[in-house]
Amino acid sequence: MGTPEFAVASLKALVENGYHIAGVITAPDKPAGRGMKMTESAVKKYAVEKGIPVLQPEKLKNPGFLQQLQLLRADVQVVVAFRMLPEVVWNMPPMGTINVHGSLLPQYRGAAPINWAIINGEKETGVTTFKLQHEIDTGNILLQRTIPIHENETAGELHDKMKEVGAALLVETIQKLAGGKLAEAPQKVVSNDLKHAPKLFTETCKIDWTKSVDDIHNLIRGLSPFPGAYTMLNGKTFKIYKSSKEKTVLNDAAGSVTTDHKTYIKFACKDGYIYANDIQLEGKKRMAVQDFLRGNKV
Repeated sequence: MGTPEFAVASLKALVENGYHIAGVITAPDKPAGRGMKMTESAVKKYAVEKGIPVLQPEKLKNPGFLQQLQLLRADVQVVVAFRMLPEVVWNMPPMGTINVHGSLLPQYRGAAPINWAIINGEKETGVTTFKLQHEIDTGNILLQRTIPIHENETAGELHDKMKEVGAALLVETIQKLAGGKLAEAPQKVVSNDLKHAPKLFTETCKIDWTKSVDDIHNLIRGLSPFPGAYTMLNGKTFKIYKSSKEKTVLNDAAGSVTTDHKTYIKFACKDGYIYANDIQLEGKKRMAVQDFLRGNKV
């Protein structure tokens, strides 16, 4: 059960390791792009290519869908970047339902764990396989792998690394589960120590220039390439996808802009400057700041 590219890596790993995939459940086709053409999910495209049966329910409690799911007679269900499941679905297979989650649970439960780990300046994160139960991302842990986060790494770069680690961890989880060699462990929760990973909203992405250089740099890379951290420039939305830092004592007002009109644009923050290196002005393509400055006055 999955929809985006992140989930394809796990499905592909199971197929390539000889597991019989009884079926794939993914999001319904939806219109996308300028022409609003009906578009299939990344998971559906891969499943169709491999001749795997595909179900695309609008509602997961639909009796017709539940009957189809029952007829697949799966031993275990695997969920990667899908949606919340009702108990009647996750409790169906005899070996339960396994979720692949992009954090070291119980930290960063929620919809955007990769983004929030970087936004919060973490030096490491990881992948967890766990059994689904009632509360979101709270089930018993099966296996975990730690992944370092590098200083300038973006959410997109970490995502690509994580999907491969997650796929390998899932295969190991299934192997050990099938062989009866895997013990479930309840999540150890210290409530005042929990960091959450809620859905990202437009307000999350707005840069607050009164914050520190480190905080703003982390926000920019944690939201790159999507949805993108933004500020306003020339009266338009100005997204920054890659930045660099200059820590210094300064008298400039927070958010004030300095540029040489050729090679750099930098914004004043609490304790220095943020250089906007890879940017996109509203209505324009994403580009390097030098290319932007050749055609735009600031």
